[in-house]
Amino acid sequence: MIEPNRTLWQVRCAFNAFCKRVLKNEAINIFKERQQRQAKEMTLSDLTPQEENQLYTLDQQYKGEEGQSFQVVGKKITPKLLAEALRTLPIEKRKTVLLYYFFNKSDVEIAELLEIPRSTVQ
Repeated sequence: MIEPNRTLWQVRCAFNAFCKRVLKNEAINIFKERQQRQAKEMTLSDLTPQEENQLYTLDQQYKGEEGQSFQVVGKKITPKLLAEALRTLPIEKRKTVLLYYFFNKSDVEIAELLEIPRSTVQ
């Protein structure tokens, strides 16, 4: 007859082996899942410029010359031309114009935001 301590030891060893096997199989499954995911997924830095362009679309009004335009002294001003003109301004002037016309900020508010004298904003 097997003594009780030996039986308890065998049960512990069997359970220990079972737990190790379960952990090993789970680790193998996780490793395989990661490999499959890496084979299917691509990082954004690996994309070509053409593939990057397929990830987003622009609203029709922002595409080149197709947006709303207006006339000034007989010249057609498009959103593209307006954006190019704004880009040519020095950074501080550009910020001032954008804050005033697009964010409806007063000269006092713009001066506080940009930390410059109010007279500079005017």
